[in-house]
Amino acid sequence: MRSISGFLVILCAANIAFAQTSYHKMGQKALIDGNFKLAVTNLEKAMAVDTSDVNTLYMLGYSYYHSSAYKEAVTTFNRVINLKPNDNSAYYYRGKARNIMANETKGITYADREKLLLFAIKDFSKAIELNQDDVKLYQNRAVAYRDYGVLKGQKIPNFYDKGKATSSFRSCIADFEKVLSFTPDRRDVITQLADAKVYLQNLK
Repeated sequence: MRSISGFLVILCAANIAFAQTSYHKMGQKALIDGNFKLAVTNLEKAMAVDTSDVNTLYMLGYSYYHSSAYKEAVTTFNRVINLKPNDNSAYYYRGKARNIMANETKGITYADREKLLLFAIKDFSKAIELNQDDVKLYQNRAVAYRDYGVLKGQKIPNFYDKGKATSSFRSCIADFEKVLSFTPDRRDVITQLADAKVYLQNLK
């Protein structure tokens, strides 16, 4: 009787593992094919079976991000970082999701937008700390600094802060200059750098 019970436990565990692996593979294939919504469907099922699989979790966060489900992407990358705190890519995508949410969320308050932008800057800074040679990290942090500078430079009562706006634009400029030190011929970055300098000048 005990041997039958033991066999059933093993069989059940094998079925669970098979289901998790199957959903993981289907999710991975959908992700590679660029079908991110289908990837989300399968990866969510895989995570329901094993909530601690960091590789599946990362793919789910990535698929949420590319499905424009930014809030879900942030929540998922929070979990990735809890399990794997030195994953610079997780910080990068969480920062990008937060930056997009700050700019595109309808009806967002100035206070919530400020929080999202500051969190995005913090995420990109952590990713840079983990990988100082990744040029896209500096470029994205520059954009977040620019967005924060624009936000704090708006003359809104009880919200305008010229000091913070100035500091943010200076950080933005430094990051764009860092990008150009890696890739001097980036016309898009040269244009963004020039625009940031104009923003800073107009604050004075």
